[in-house]
Amino acid sequence: MIDHDHLFKELLSTFFVEFIDLFFPQVMTYFDGTSIKFLDKEIFTDVTEGDKYETDLIAQVNFKNKPSFFLIHIEAQSSSQSNFNRRMFSYFARLHEKFALPIYPIVVFSYDYPQKEADSQYKVEFPDLEVLNFNYRVVQLNQLNWRDFINQANPVASALMAKMKIAAQDRAKVKAQCLRLLVTLKLDPARMQLISGFIDTYLTLNPVEENIFQSELNTFLPQEQEDVMQIVTSWMQQGIEQGIEQGIEQGIEQGIERGIEQGIEQGITREKNLVIRLIERKLGAINPEIKMQIQGLEIEEIEALGEAIFDFANVEDLRSWLNQ
Repeated sequence: MIDHDHLFKELLSTFFVEFIDLFFPQVMTYFDGTSIKFLDKEIFTDVTEGDKYETDLIAQVNFKNKPSFFLIHIEAQSSSQSNFNRRMFSYFARLHEKFALPIYPIVVFSYDYPQKEADSQYKVEFPDLEVLNFNYRVVQLNQLNWRDFINQANPVASALMAKMKIAAQDRAKVKAQCLRLLVTLKLDPARMQLISGFIDTYLTLNPVEENIFQSELNTFLPQEQEDVMQIVTSWMQQGIEQGIEQGIEQGIEQGIERGIEQGIEQGITREKNLVIRLIERKLGAINPEIKMQIQGLEIEEIEALGEAIFDFANVEDLRSWLNQ
């Protein structure tokens, strides 16, 4: 199961300023981006429904050039829920009561369905009196077109395009474009891994889409191609580690020794098959003899071959590498 709340909270807390700048540039005119202090989560009990809820992200920030604070409260909502607007008001009221500070409330809706426009206010009124008109900002990803963000030099755009409105036939293209935008940003490895992992989680491709993905990569500039392929190679290595971990978990149930062996074998086989697929995408079909030679390589040699793919211009280069 995907922990949507954790993924979004990690993304938004790591790239908090970039998120605000991308979707609410008007806030940047009075928000001091160097003054962010994340507060502990708040837990509330909804007595009408008997449920407990906790806030996702609360940041205390300075007004620009002023000795005063306000709060930015962001909720990441991965499912559509009735009366969510009332819950947002409850959060607002209790946070305002506790901190006595102005609050800028934001919701990020990341669900795929429904696609109707979500509420952005909560009202209490009578025929002769409007008691309450509470408004909050909404970023509803399934209402946004990924093409509008493709040239945004912003890491949050490169991640969230993966959850925007995408036609089924465009999934592979969007994944490639997300990664192209990511590698142009030149982030540090940890942040690069956070976003690339986010993209891979929400845009897992089937074999047909993988071929489309590779065709899209072939349209990139050479340096962009190489940088994206390095990310793909890192996914391969993570796949081996996951295969070994899964094998170890199976070993606890079926016998530790047998499970570890199976996990290692599955992980290595998965990487060998993936390396062969990457080679054939770049060089074309290779004959069974070469495939058998690759299948016979040790794990260290497979990892080296995965890195050497970028240097091959034709099958002869591959043969030479294998013969060495």
